[in-house]
Amino acid sequence: MGGDAPIIDACWPGFVDLQRAPEAAWNLPETAEFPALAEALAELNASASPVWTSKCDFWPRLESDEFDADELDASPGSFAHAMGCYIDLLPKIGWQPGQAATVCKNICVLLRGIPLRCCRADLVIRRAFISAEVAEQGVTAYLTACGHSSAEAALTLQAALTALTDAVGCVAGTIDDRMNMYSGE
Repeated sequence: MGGDAPIIDACWPGFVDLQRAPEAAWNLPETAEFPALAEALAELNASASPVWTSKCDFWPRLESDEFDADELDASPGSFAHAMGCYIDLLPKIGWQPGQAATVCKNICVLLRGIPLRCCRADLVIRRAFISAEVAEQGVTAYLTACGHSSAEAALTLQAALTALTDAVGCVAGTIDDRMNMYSGE
């Protein structure tokens, strides 16, 4: 986490609390063009989720200089169309020092085991302001996908989002359970 890395600001003016109403994810302008993002947001903000989200965005078209086809494990011709999104993830129970890095490493291990081509996920640990007085750590998950057509890129991005939400639930929940076990909760 670099000193010049941007922060996650959970108290920004347009914040919509999806923890209270996960179904509101389908009403966000960022999800209008890509309903799979709404599905991921609803799952990540569900009561059983170990995290909540504070912000997201969707880019329906990425130019060829905005991604590297080799990094997406794309075969020739399958990178004609690309799109991406990001989601800011914050723990429901604050992470202990170093726990965000452990969560990210374990998510990456799970994601590497999924045979999904033409996409990638980048997890960036950032300082997160939960309120004006409370700063913790959060993670920004960037996902990029490509395909022969925009429909194919969208299906790949949808699969990548599903893989990410599943991995977050497995990893973050397990680590939270272990932390509670060690702290006597």
